[in-house]
Amino acid sequence: MRLDKWLWHARFFKSRTLATRHIEKSRCRLDGRVVNKPHAVVAPDMVLTIALGPSVRVVRILALGDRRGPAPEARALYDEINPG
Repeated sequence: MRLDKWLWHARFFKSRTLATRHIEKSRCRLDGRVVNKPHAVVAPDMVLTIALGPSVRVVRILALGDRRGPAPEARALYDEINPG
C-alpha cells in the first residue's frame, strides 16, 4: 500500500493531499530511511517515524486497512512506540 494512503487510512491526516505534501517535505522515515515519495510502499512490521508539528511519533505498522474507518478502526492499524 502507498504511504500517503496508509497515513490517511490511519487518520494521521484529514486528506491524502495533506499526507502527500507532508511526505514530499521529507518529514517521514520508514525503517530509518528518509522518504519523500508518497508512493513509497508500506507493509506490516515496518517502523514509521513522522514529524507532526512540534512532536515526533514513532509507530509500528500492524495492518494496511481496506478503508478509512472510524478512529478505533484506524488505531488498530498501528502500535505507538514510545522513545526511550
